[in-house]
Amino acid sequence: MRKQNIMKKFVILLSSALLLWDCGAYDPGYGGSLQRGTKGRALRYVEMPPPGMVYIPSGSFLLGMNDQDITQALNASVKTITIDAFWMDQTEITNFEYRQFVNYVKDSTSRRLLSEQFEQFVIENESATEEEQPQLNWRARINYRDEEQQEILNSMNYSVEEALLGRREVDVRRLVYEYAWIDVYQAAKTRYDYDQQRYVGTIINASGEVEDVKNRSSFIVRDRTLIYPDTLCWIRDFIYSYNDPFATRYFWHPAYNDYPVVGVTWKQASAFCRWRTDIMENSRNKYLKGGHGYRLPSEVEWEYASRGGLQGQLYPWGGPYTTNKEGCYLANFKPQRGKYSLDGGVRTVPVGSYDPNDFGLYDMAGNVAEWTANAYDENAYSFYHDMVPSYTYNAKATDPAVKKRKAIRGGSWKDIAYFLQCGVRTFEYQDSARSFIGFRCVRDYMGSR
Repeated sequence: MRKQNIMKKFVILLSSALLLWDCGAYDPGYGGSLQRGTKGRALRYVEMPPPGMVYIPSGSFLLGMNDQDITQALNASVKTITIDAFWMDQTEITNFEYRQFVNYVKDSTSRRLLSEQFEQFVIENESATEEEQPQLNWRARINYRDEEQQEILNSMNYSVEEALLGRREVDVRRLVYEYAWIDVYQAAKTRYDYDQQRYVGTIINASGEVEDVKNRSSFIVRDRTLIYPDTLCWIRDFIYSYNDPFATRYFWHPAYNDYPVVGVTWKQASAFCRWRTDIMENSRNKYLKGGHGYRLPSEVEWEYASRGGLQGQLYPWGGPYTTNKEGCYLANFKPQRGKYSLDGGVRTVPVGSYDPNDFGLYDMAGNVAEWTANAYDENAYSFYHDMVPSYTYNAKATDPAVKKRKAIRGGSWKDIAYFLQCGVRTFEYQDSARSFIGFRCVRDYMGSR
């Protein structure tokens, strides 16, 4: 009896101790004063500069034209805009950098083929013991000289009928990148009713039809994109012009490693940003995960960055002229009615060949024009918000061509000086690949300053 009383008191004391311990463990402060930070979390986060990117500080500027609108497009009225801080690639994406994307897709496609063959082998040999079952190592490098692997991977090459002189070359039509993202704009048009335990609202599905929201999967957009550049754009863009060497060598030859990649559509540029984000998401640094991946810049971000903090100037370097005091051209474009070579390059030139603007960005005028994230509308500035404006539209394959227009900025090696101006807008269709359009990425700055 006495032992039972002792045990009862012990249980009561133990319970009281646990209760007090719990209160102390979950008490966010001392006497109602909140503590700063939580266990295992950093009190302060300072974002390190991403390699190859420069910091663009937040600020306000006058968006729009600073000179005569010689095309009479009336699409860039002046408006005061405020922009958040962000990171931006110092140069345009080069052939060397884009080839990393191509090689990644090639490698992942090869591994998928090998895994399918592996799964088939396991099914056919399910009676084998665990020691006899082969093990698939996803980290191991693929041995392309192994005869068994070669036989499996041959399906990635051009068929005998399509191969040139029997060469074993990868069929670039097999290089497809599959990715997904959450369409937050669609999600924002709906709400979750906790009483009815369902979403209230409608979305536009991939077929362009209006449907009720079923669950969170309704906001997930999945896409598949051929990622190899259209190398024939060099011939397609210029009739009766000898650009054959660029069509056959520009993308893959090491002589053009540091030249801006061209022949990529808007969708391919967007897919590159998604891939680059996935690489970052797989980082061991937990603070790099989620919410601030790579993307194409909005056209307003692009204009703000191109001005380099200079207000009311025509070009990224400031001033109204395209040459310096010594008469040297400050960008790669089409000077003097077609004397392409006067600026140092007949077509594209290596990135960073000219001086940067005051933000440290190279080639914000000339060399190649650049894709932005925004859909193009002549009247966009009239309905833009004055704080971090953006206008996007995820055009479907069945949409009319006018809905597939994307804003491009900066002018290119084949353009006259007018298109190099910071405030000049123009467009190209999202499924078009051009020999004079490339891109660069941006990344949101974590915080605000």
